[in-house]
Amino acid sequence: MQVPLRMARGACPHDCPDTCAWTVTVRDGRAIQVTGDADHPFTRGGLCAKVNRFLDDRTYHPDRLLRPLRRVGPKGSGQFKEVSWEEALDAIAQRLRAIVVQHGGEAVLPYSYMGTQGIVQGESVAAPFFARLGATRLTRAVCGSAGGFGLEVTMGSGAGMLPEDLQHSRHVIIWGSNTVSTNLHLWPFIRKANESGAEVVVVDPVRTRTAAAADQHIRPLPGTDAALALGMMHVIVAENLHDLDYLDRHTVGFDRLIERLALFPPDRAAKLTGVPAAEICQLARDYATVPPSAIRMLVGMEHHARGAEIFRTIACLPALVGAWRERGGGLCHMTYQLFGELDWTCGATVTEQAPVREVNMVQLGQALSSLRPPVRALMVYNSNPAATAPNQNLVLNGLRREDLFTVVLEHFLTDTARHADFVLPATTQVEHRDVMFSWGHTYLADNQPAIAPVGEALPNTEIFRRLAQRMGFADPVFRLTDDDLAEAAIAPLGTSRVRHLHDQGWIRMDGDEHVVPYANGGFQTPTGKCELYSQSQADLGLDPLPSYRPPAESPHGDPVLAGRFPLMLITAKGGHHFLNSSYANLDRALKAERPALLDIHPDDATPRAIVDGNPVRAFNDRGSVQIIARVSDRTRPGVVSIPSGWWASLSPGGSSANALTADGVSDLGDGGDFHDTLVQVEPVR
Repeated sequence: MQVPLRMARGACPHDCPDTCAWTVTVRDGRAIQVTGDADHPFTRGGLCAKVNRFLDDRTYHPDRLLRPLRRVGPKGSGQFKEVSWEEALDAIAQRLRAIVVQHGGEAVLPYSYMGTQGIVQGESVAAPFFARLGATRLTRAVCGSAGGFGLEVTMGSGAGMLPEDLQHSRHVIIWGSNTVSTNLHLWPFIRKANESGAEVVVVDPVRTRTAAAADQHIRPLPGTDAALALGMMHVIVAENLHDLDYLDRHTVGFDRLIERLALFPPDRAAKLTGVPAAEICQLARDYATVPPSAIRMLVGMEHHARGAEIFRTIACLPALVGAWRERGGGLCHMTYQLFGELDWTCGATVTEQAPVREVNMVQLGQALSSLRPPVRALMVYNSNPAATAPNQNLVLNGLRREDLFTVVLEHFLTDTARHADFVLPATTQVEHRDVMFSWGHTYLADNQPAIAPVGEALPNTEIFRRLAQRMGFADPVFRLTDDDLAEAAIAPLGTSRVRHLHDQGWIRMDGDEHVVPYANGGFQTPTGKCELYSQSQADLGLDPLPSYRPPAESPHGDPVLAGRFPLMLITAKGGHHFLNSSYANLDRALKAERPALLDIHPDDATPRAIVDGNPVRAFNDRGSVQIIARVSDRTRPGVVSIPSGWWASLSPGGSSANALTADGVSDLGDGGDFHDTLVQVEPVR
């Protein structure tokens, strides 16, 4: 007799704007297929190349961790012994108690990010656990924070036009985002606009897949996007292409903005950005005269010391030309703001001990190396900082400290896990309950467990519950089940919408008011208007007007540093088959991405005697990377590009892109500045 099939609804867990809804087919307790939900308005039945083999690549992969591991060799050696959960958790709790007694709770540092976007398996139990412990607080702001803060200065919120409404645009600027590779399900909406006559322009220093598919590619030097936007605004105002009625009704500070724009004529903007003045002028004219015009931005461009300033400046453009008036016009950024009515704590809180110090996650290397009093215990979950954190060598040096007690919750023996004292096997998305928000569309998804956990894997929540019990934490939060947590998160939606979510697997979170959000003003700023001049910034002693200032680590910054390391480095996400560092350990993905390549323009390669296909060394004061050169016009002169996400342990010479990147923070929002990185490149003899 044929075993009947069972279907379970869920959604992709990855740190991606698409948050694809999927259906898992189960036979006799084993998941046999994952398919995109054909009825979901954004997923529309398709999964990307990264996850369309999720079961083989993660849940049932032969290298997956299925039992707790205890280190038996040197840190980083990958030498472990399987132990029972009781032995692992007892030892971890005993060590944590001893550290807290001797050094205080702040000697413990949690480290996590968006290894899952799930509200339940993210921080629902972990955050109360570390609050109860009195641990050092982690500032999780590497992506979205700087850009969001910048947009809030101008618009009052980062929420703009809906992604699907790009299909109604007639001029689309994709600014600093590689949609085809990192936001695949948005591309059909942009392509639909293009097929209806819209011009698609990509602004990016590198010729990405998206740039290659666009009608026009503008190539500024990295981090000079604010100067490009100011140059465009100069042209728009000088040629009377601005919407004076919208400016009068719905903005403040236009007269002061005019004074600032006088400093950025096209010729000066061209010198700062490396974009010819004629291209700047034509881009400005097209943007201002072909409505509805839209700008699409995501997180890549914010990773600069002036990241918030870049976003704050670009956000002035839609108001300047009145693009907000029409559907398909305005600025399209993130959508996470639309999920604000959820209970993000899942009803699980405890009183945090104070005062508690904070560590910015982009400065993990500094925290492990020089923070005083020192970090004595590190607990990593939903993250692989040995591969993804900047200033990689400093991070690895910290992880190799023999006096640092490290615990990692993982699916695979990542570069971070290789340095752990204990590695605890975590469940994958098809094995646990969760609730999935999205930062790239408007749909909430309910992820039901399709199968029982494989091997001895446990959900993050259960691991922290068991540790809390051993630590003697009796707070009610640590007795809540995953179903309790999930239902608490969605309870504010009301009974009817919760039932709809359970029945359909997903629901839309926004209403008709978001279709044309600022057609009649209504900005969420202190003045209720789009603030071209920000009094709140002035009150903080900051520049109240949009501007461009070069960071120290740039061609226009420190001349001594730029003389030693004259090339700007872009470390873009690692292509079609990696997602941050996920999948970078799989033979299939590695073969699909080919060996990691350093893209360099012929104008920079020739004087350095660099030959296409030959090994080179990229280096600066933080480290060096050995890699194969690809000499082409994929990058503009003065810029080299290395894909991020590769594990150092699987890379030639034992280093990957983040061995080179800076680990400073941005101007607002605490984001990282790792795209402000200067390097030199030389052939390997």
